[in-house]
Amino acid sequence: MTKTVLVLVETVDDYLPLLEAEGYRLIRAQTPVLRAEAIARHGAEIDAVLTRGPLGLYADEIAVLPALKIICVIGAGYEQVDLVAARARGIVVTNGAGANASTVADHAMALLFAVVRNIPHADASTRRGEWNRVISPSLAGKRLGVLGLGAVGLAIARRGAQGFDMQVSYHNRRPRTDVPYAYCDSPLALARASDFLLVATPGGAGTQQLIGRAELQALGAEGYLVNIARASVVSTQALVEALRTRTIAGAGLDVFDDEPQVPDELKGLANVVLTPHVAGQSPEAARDTVTLVLRNLQAFFAGQAVLTPVAG
Repeated sequence: MTKTVLVLVETVDDYLPLLEAEGYRLIRAQTPVLRAEAIARHGAEIDAVLTRGPLGLYADEIAVLPALKIICVIGAGYEQVDLVAARARGIVVTNGAGANASTVADHAMALLFAVVRNIPHADASTRRGEWNRVISPSLAGKRLGVLGLGAVGLAIARRGAQGFDMQVSYHNRRPRTDVPYAYCDSPLALARASDFLLVATPGGAGTQQLIGRAELQALGAEGYLVNIARASVVSTQALVEALRTRTIAGAGLDVFDDEPQVPDELKGLANVVLTPHVAGQSPEAARDTVTLVLRNLQAFFAGQAVLTPVAG
């Protein structure tokens, strides 16, 4: 029997035919209006939902999807999926942990290079016919702190250690025994041990504002912060203040509190590089993400264990 998947995500269109080729019927609803219409019109037919962390799936939506059996989240984060409502119905939730880790890590390092080496301003001034040869710090041999050593954090750590001879430290919910990097017991301790602090945690209540004024002060006037995780992990107010007062040297940000809106305070600062939540996007990442979704769906509907379950 054909299974129907409600697709809320808007970033993997080119690879959705992988699902259709395996017999899944897709209902694409990639705007808020289409989402509401699809749920109202097709709610009784929907067996699975494909979403991402910030888009989520809410309790009131779950309540009107009586056939829903599985929610597949692309990416590692699932902060707006109502896990309590899903568990109450026995609905399985999976995520895409690891599928786009390499792409996200690449983008994290690109943001770090861009802000430390002042690439955007050098490019803009050169195009204006200027020749401003500003001296910028080197990255080699510096101290790299990674907040969250999951698949993405580990990929970042390896790039720093193996590519740039960086001394890597990390903070995690618990120490890992399978890595050679130094463990710090708090975000504050990690900031003190870092020249470059890269945020790679999931979003959600457990990671709200792990980085605030104290951590930014500990990072210091020659320190840089990069966030490719969720904006909620870093206090935006404290970060704007730290950038404005040069409490830290600069920041690279791919995530924001109210996307697609970006605070004017950030846009007006010269020591921050901004990108529109694209760290996880590449053809390779999209393909691997949809392939993982397909494998989870196939396993689930065959009565087998899913590959990447989200704990309740």
